[in-house]
Amino acid sequence: MSKLFLHWAAALIGAGCLLTSTQQTQAVESSVEELAREVAPKGWILYSAKTKAGDYDLWLARPDGSQVRNLTQSPDFSEFGGRFSRDGKQMLYRRMPRGDSINHDLWGAVGTLVTAGVDGSAPVAHGKDGDYPWASWSPDLKRIACLYKREGKIRIFDLASHQVVKEMPRQGIFQQMYWSPDGRHLCGTANVQGQDWKIVSIDIESGKITVVSRNLSCTPDWFQHDAGRLIYSSRTPGLGHDYGWTMLMQASADGQDRTLIYGERGRHLYYGCTSPDDRYAIFSLPVSDGGTEDPLAVIRMADAPIVVPADYKELRALYPQARSGPVLRLNLAGFEPHWTFAEIPVK
Repeated sequence: MSKLFLHWAAALIGAGCLLTSTQQTQAVESSVEELAREVAPKGWILYSAKTKAGDYDLWLARPDGSQVRNLTQSPDFSEFGGRFSRDGKQMLYRRMPRGDSINHDLWGAVGTLVTAGVDGSAPVAHGKDGDYPWASWSPDLKRIACLYKREGKIRIFDLASHQVVKEMPRQGIFQQMYWSPDGRHLCGTANVQGQDWKIVSIDIESGKITVVSRNLSCTPDWFQHDAGRLIYSSRTPGLGHDYGWTMLMQASADGQDRTLIYGERGRHLYYGCTSPDDRYAIFSLPVSDGGTEDPLAVIRMADAPIVVPADYKELRALYPQARSGPVLRLNLAGFEPHWTFAEIPVK
């Protein structure tokens, strides 16, 4: 066989590999663009992010990262932890003086609770700084559930009168407590039954507690449409490196079914939230553990589980059927995103 033929054959093989690599890259870019077009008209994302002045404001953006709008624009205060009401007409958040630090674990217990119109209009402060910690709306917006860690209590208040209508033990929950969309349960991050950093669900009527997660977990939230499922962050030490990378998980509220949504080597995934129809998820991707100024991303739940990159062997070994995307990385940075399909007018 001549040397010329071998060189020619090698060149063809090399060109074929290059073409295949280029085609793969183009296919990935095309699938991400398709996802961006798909989610762009599907309502709005609410998130907390830093301004150029250094305070935090509440921001709106389309789910593809376009049409960014600053809702609060209050240089003397920081606003954070925004949540849409289920009807998309109101929002709930916390506010504190600019300059006070915001901790990604403790933000729900600081500042003043505020409710306002979904466009930021007519804000109403409830109590004073530190009152109504980790306040979470009931589905009908008439009550709020609050977590009093030091007192060991969960208290449910009538929002109009601010009177306590129910009190129950917190059962180990110490942060990130949310009310289920059917009004029957609360979830939170807890130290319970000799285990630290677990996601739990509490039946409000009976007080029965269920441990949902298996590994070190935090930042839980309910699926917006399916009241029987939770989205949360979970970390397995030693998976990928000694400390482990935090993955985005989903589980049934009874703790019987859990599986990966998304994992990425080199990133910790936090603040997961589903779209109102549960077809998509949005979350942040910090490099270090925690943080409040990190990029946001969106995926389809139908594409889950997703593992990135392709050579993240440790996680792929656990989820061999995982895909590689698409992952829509938004040109936005912030924390605790929330999603509504309602249209929000410009005030």
